[in-house]
Amino acid sequence: MNLLLKEIRHNPLLWLLVFVPVVTVLAQVRPDAHTLLFVLAVIAIIPLASLLSHATEAVAEKTGDAIGGLLNATLGNLTELIIAIAALQAGEYMLVKASIAGAIVTNSLFMLGASLLLGGLKYPTQEYNRAGGRLYSALLLMATIALLSPSAIADLDFAGEESAVQRLSTALAILLIAAYGLSLVFSMKTHKELFASEDHGEAAGPALPIGIAVPTLLVVTVLVAIVSEIFVESVQKAAETLGMSPAFVGFVVVALVGAAAEMAVAFSAARHNRLDLSVSIALGSASQIALFVAPVLVLLSYIVGPHPMDLQFWRGAVTMVMIATVVTCFVTNSGRSAWFIGALLLFIYAIFAMTLYMIPPGSHGPV
Repeated sequence: MNLLLKEIRHNPLLWLLVFVPVVTVLAQVRPDAHTLLFVLAVIAIIPLASLLSHATEAVAEKTGDAIGGLLNATLGNLTELIIAIAALQAGEYMLVKASIAGAIVTNSLFMLGASLLLGGLKYPTQEYNRAGGRLYSALLLMATIALLSPSAIADLDFAGEESAVQRLSTALAILLIAAYGLSLVFSMKTHKELFASEDHGEAAGPALPIGIAVPTLLVVTVLVAIVSEIFVESVQKAAETLGMSPAFVGFVVVALVGAAAEMAVAFSAARHNRLDLSVSIALGSASQIALFVAPVLVLLSYIVGPHPMDLQFWRGAVTMVMIATVVTCFVTNSGRSAWFIGALLLFIYAIFAMTLYMIPPGSHGPV
């Protein structure tokens, strides 16, 4: 515990932790101050992400980069799942779908691209286990095909179309969850030797003891979930004030803030030449959202939502997810990277973000 307190005292970024209780109290006292709550929530998430980075790296030191990356992706996506459940209860299905598609694209393009760029600026070339990249890319490709299927039925325009789309979405949700479970068995048990990380990373400094790192992970994850819920409650009104459309808010803003904790770990790992951990976090998180979080939300909508949610996404969103998946397949095929590859991924993400930003604020089309 003394090591954790020492880290907080000597890291100015962690001093921003004071904004966590501030934004929590303000949400109770001034729930109508949406823009202020939005800004404070973003500031509060930054030090929590940094603290989560230290704890996850300590766990990865003991478990290996593959399990460490899976753990970080799971904890990070748990936050997004909690946020999405709150949106389901409010009937904000457009925001839920936009955040799902946005999280997949953000993790596979922005997070991975920034990791490759940051690591490449320090090391001329970096290597990572391409078996992991290929597995995650294949999972994302399958999930994207699943997202295309409901739209194909909807285009036929026949009697009982909505019911058919809903039944198909439910069946696809169960299928995707089963596929994700089998992928874990494949990568963690039957063929785990294929996904072992090479020891080519540099030491990141004294790590937290595992007895402190694990409780820190749990506590910080809860705090991130609390602050993120405040963020989502305020982001819609703040977006109207700032002139942003719901599609842009869900696809870009919510996705970036929701992945802040995972990004902190992925970027730090890349700078320490541990690209296996970065790739595992970025693509592992994207595939987990596509094959686990999204299907679980479809099934939960029967319980907590005003009506069941389907997997019929706006065509533009599915197209962006497909492009991100194909690009990821090309990038991870070699198992080697340099800074320019990361820059290209960021440029593609910027194209998507600028396109969505041009959507008028009052637009409420399907996502």
